[in-house]
Amino acid sequence: MKKLKYMSFSILVLCIFYLSAPCNGEDESLGAPMKRTEQEALYSAIQGFVGKWWNGSDLYPDPCGWTPIQGVSCDLFDGFWYVTDLSIGPVHDNSLSCAQNVEFSSHLFALRHLRSLSFFNCFVSPNQRPVSVPSTNWEVLAESLESLEFRSNPGLTGEIPVAFGLLRNLQSLVLMENGLTGELPESIGTLINLRRLNLAANAFKGRIPDSFGGLNRLLILDMSRNSLSGFLPMTFGGLNSLLKLDLSNNQLAGKIPLEFGNLKNLTLLDLSNNRLSGALTQSLQELSSLQELVLSNNPTGGEIMSLEWQNMRGLTALDLSNMSLTGGIPESIAELKGLRFLGLNDNQLTGNIPQKLASLPNVSAIYLHGNNLTGELKFSDWFYGKMGRRFGAWGNPNLCYSIGLVRAGYAPFGVKQCEEKVMKYETHLISKSKLGNGNSDNHDSTSTASLGFKGCGLNRLVWFVEVLMVLVFNFSL
Repeated sequence: MKKLKYMSFSILVLCIFYLSAPCNGEDESLGAPMKRTEQEALYSAIQGFVGKWWNGSDLYPDPCGWTPIQGVSCDLFDGFWYVTDLSIGPVHDNSLSCAQNVEFSSHLFALRHLRSLSFFNCFVSPNQRPVSVPSTNWEVLAESLESLEFRSNPGLTGEIPVAFGLLRNLQSLVLMENGLTGELPESIGTLINLRRLNLAANAFKGRIPDSFGGLNRLLILDMSRNSLSGFLPMTFGGLNSLLKLDLSNNQLAGKIPLEFGNLKNLTLLDLSNNRLSGALTQSLQELSSLQELVLSNNPTGGEIMSLEWQNMRGLTALDLSNMSLTGGIPESIAELKGLRFLGLNDNQLTGNIPQKLASLPNVSAIYLHGNNLTGELKFSDWFYGKMGRRFGAWGNPNLCYSIGLVRAGYAPFGVKQCEEKVMKYETHLISKSKLGNGNSDNHDSTSTASLGFKGCGLNRLVWFVEVLMVLVFNFSL
């Protein structure tokens, strides 16, 4: 009995000892120190952005402890805490928000273990207090920095520092919706580890550097909403891993390069709102993975029938509106069973609208207005009821719909009814001799003035007018 009690007591002691021991180093990590130089650099850097009032008192027990402030993350290196993630701006309710007199502190570059650095809605006063991105010291982060983001900072002005090209381990560079200007530096093309490059919604100008074509690990490339000009680089054909390419809303000119057909993994291609010309490039039909093709608002010209659209079976959105395209609507578009949006409006298309378009199982919008399409629409009222105003066929003067196929209230908006067939009559004066010989009933029963009246209800009236004219003629003699 004594042995049993002794064994129970021993098990209890072992359990207490086990529960009080560090779990996978967790307690040891929480108690790990942060070097004073690292903490001072962090505090000074943050104060430059949020104001001198901030003293880190909310970071308990230290910047890498149980802090209630979002935006600071740490990791252990050789038994010490180092800052690896710094995010400034109102991303979360308890994030660090920037002050009005925000400025970059040189202490930022003392955080040598930073993997991610981001600024959201921090530099917001382009007129009162514009701030430029530091042009130097980025080389000290070359080994560690993997993600650099400046989002929604209208007060962030100036050019992209050439020194960004030294960040050789960078995988994500996002400079979106800022006030940045100038030309794109060639040095960005040396960041061969980039997976994402987003330079959208700034005021960049000039040509796109050919060196960007060497970023063959890119998955996303977005340079939309700028003032970029010149031709599309042929080197973009080397971006074999690219999934999304958005160059819309610029001033790019020339023809879409044949090399774009090499982008076999591309799911989005948006080149809309540029100055592209030279007809549709046939290599586009080789983009078998494409889901969204948006080329609208370019003076491209050429025939839409030049491509074999059935090759792009994955398309869900096809927008070719306002491109000065000619020819008829290809029936092969009806083979794109996943298509949800079709925009062919405001072109110079001719011919009939293929009835097969109604068989697209997933389509929710078809816009064909503003062309020279002709003939009779033969879609059912079920189709018109399903589509509503999302079927746009107005602005085609010689297009009509058959009233026999459509119930009241389901007629396509802005399209006229087809005219009913009318009987045309030719006016033949009955000669005096024929009338005198009693042959008045032998004249052509269909002869009457070609006035557009329907033949079925006005025969008697026309016959009466003809007889009256003959009588007047006889009386005048």
